[in-house]
Amino acid sequence: MSDVPEKEPISPIARNIVLALAGIYILASLVFIVLAFSRIDDLQKKQAATAQEMARKIDDSANENRASITALAQKMGVTRQELAKKAEALQREQKEMASRVAAGEEQTKQQFGTVSGEVTGVKTDVGKVKDDVTATQSDLAATKAKLEQAVGDLNKQSEAIATTHDELEILKHKGDRNYFEFTLTKGKEPTHVATVGLQLKSVDAKKSKFTLYVMADDKRIEKKDKSINEPLQFYTGRDHNLYEVVVNTLDKNTATGYLSIPKGVSLGMQGQPN
Repeated sequence: MSDVPEKEPISPIARNIVLALAGIYILASLVFIVLAFSRIDDLQKKQAATAQEMARKIDDSANENRASITALAQKMGVTRQELAKKAEALQREQKEMASRVAAGEEQTKQQFGTVSGEVTGVKTDVGKVKDDVTATQSDLAATKAKLEQAVGDLNKQSEAIATTHDELEILKHKGDRNYFEFTLTKGKEPTHVATVGLQLKSVDAKKSKFTLYVMADDKRIEKKDKSINEPLQFYTGRDHNLYEVVVNTLDKNTATGYLSIPKGVSLGMQGQPN
């Protein structure tokens, strides 16, 4: 006879308890898995909805940008393509001006040592205009051309003046005044521009100074020792209209610029705006 005691059999009650616990564990696991998959599905749906909403907002923003560009172009009287070309031209001119300023500062440092100061000039806030606006662009700055405001030699506030041909084209599209471009040669007879005559008397290109005569209403008006981009103002005509002459560039014997006159001034057979 063996002395090892025999194992007592598991009672039916204990076995049922173990099976019930196992069933509860399996059922709880299944519920957890179902809830987890349901949660994952909800997150995926929310993510997809969020992505669709973001895409819609980007499309709406792009459409608004296109509408803004088109409205600005119509206001200035040009097409979107022309507006883009003008903006690019102004950007190129800004870069060229920045390069010239940087070169001038470097030359000054080489000649006179360290010189500190601020260089102010014409700044153009131009938003980047493109014909093909992509759907991912959320914001596109409206194109603006910042033209200088100046006080004329009659101490009268001038309208916006142009310092380059491209800026003059923008002024022409505004439609407030008529503009006539000219090139004067020192020593020549008066040049007929619109309803007046202009005659270049002297030029000092190094100092950016010049003197010219204005022939209007049977009178000769001397504009002496004037600077480039300075509005030269005078009144003429029966209605006492304000005319402006702006010289943008000087050479050894020549001066180039434009004459600005009010809209509505009768030119007769004497010329048309450039």
